[in-house]
Amino acid sequence: MTAGRQRSMWVAGLSTVVEWYDFTLYLYFATVLSRVFFGGGQEAMLVTLAGFAVSYLMRPLGALCFGHLGDRLGRRWMLLASMALMAAAMLATALLPTAATMLATALLPTAATAGATAGVLLLILRCVMAFSVGGEYTGVVAYLLESAPARRRGLVTSLASAASEVGALLAVAISALTVALLPAPQLDSWGWRIPFFFGAALALVILIARSGMHESPEFERQRREGSIPATPLRHVLRNHPGAVARTFAISALGSITYYVGITYVPAFLHAQGHAEGDALWLSTIAAVAVIAITPLCGALSDRFGRRPLLLGLTVLAALLPLSMFGWMASAAPLGIVLAAVVLACVAGGISAVAAPATAEQFPGEGRVSGLALGVTMATAVFGGATPWLAQWWVERSGWAAAPGAMIALVAVLVLPVLWTLPETAPKTRPVSRGGQ
Repeated sequence: MTAGRQRSMWVAGLSTVVEWYDFTLYLYFATVLSRVFFGGGQEAMLVTLAGFAVSYLMRPLGALCFGHLGDRLGRRWMLLASMALMAAAMLATALLPTAATMLATALLPTAATAGATAGVLLLILRCVMAFSVGGEYTGVVAYLLESAPARRRGLVTSLASAASEVGALLAVAISALTVALLPAPQLDSWGWRIPFFFGAALALVILIARSGMHESPEFERQRREGSIPATPLRHVLRNHPGAVARTFAISALGSITYYVGITYVPAFLHAQGHAEGDALWLSTIAAVAVIAITPLCGALSDRFGRRPLLLGLTVLAALLPLSMFGWMASAAPLGIVLAAVVLACVAGGISAVAAPATAEQFPGEGRVSGLALGVTMATAVFGGATPWLAQWWVERSGWAAAPGAMIALVAVLVLPVLWTLPETAPKTRPVSRGGQ
């Protein structure tokens, strides 16, 4: 592998930092945004989380659009376009609600209209962000799998998950610092913008770095051989429907363990009476645990195979979350930390193995579209709406372990699919010319 290709692989792997920095920032800052845009209170929190859930409906659409671009024109152009849109959405979010107030006041000069416009625009920008993220992660996973040495695909492709968690770590750390350093009036007035401006600047840096990336070797092969499918999505549905179903199942488990077991935890702890700053610092510890466990699980999947690792992690996801959420609701601070770290390690391990396992379900032709269909449809169902559903269930039932029950239920339903999952690691299965 040339130095240029190695650099391209590292740029692709590390650039998911931006994707998850901003997307998880919305959840980590949910309590602040609910006050700034929706007036605060329990109902405002539910509206904020509902906005996150609704925006997820745009992820499959974005993934399919960008997936078509990646399968037809190349992975490189897909990654450039998604990052450019992401940078624009982050910058626009940082300028709210001032820009919304000016616009609304000019059209219908009432304070109520200005406030409503700001909230609506925030949710629209979340949809734009979800659209761009839909193509981002699947494109990076495909690029890394196609660029990595065959026997290191699990480790290298897991970089996408590890870098994503670095982005989440940055989001929670900067959120915690902002909350800790600014009094509440200043935080609600202008301080909340700081993390979003930081994300916009980070996205611009990554966009510049991506401009020098090489195309993936797999797509170059397709271009040489003239095997690029004219309609990638139709190609995948016609030839690989089982792969789409398996990818959906793997991603469903990865989504609910991540979004309920990690990113929802700050809102859960805040609802249980813990301070915003304490909840955010706890999430920082959990993010560090995920970053540590992810490459380890990726490497283990290269050595022992994707299927055994996924089966073991699924059993843990069925057994542990119920007790961990119950423990967090009543334990001392050390117990809360331990429970959050356990949940984070289970979710991080599943995400690490899921990255190569889902991409290997498809040959190179139509791979990004196949990932787009399976991964983002699962994420839309089991990711975006689940924090809202978990919060709603806890509030209505008073059962603190309800979020853990959601994770356990999905794990039990997915287990039979993973039991019949064909092994795709190159060590146990020859790699075909199409990259399968």
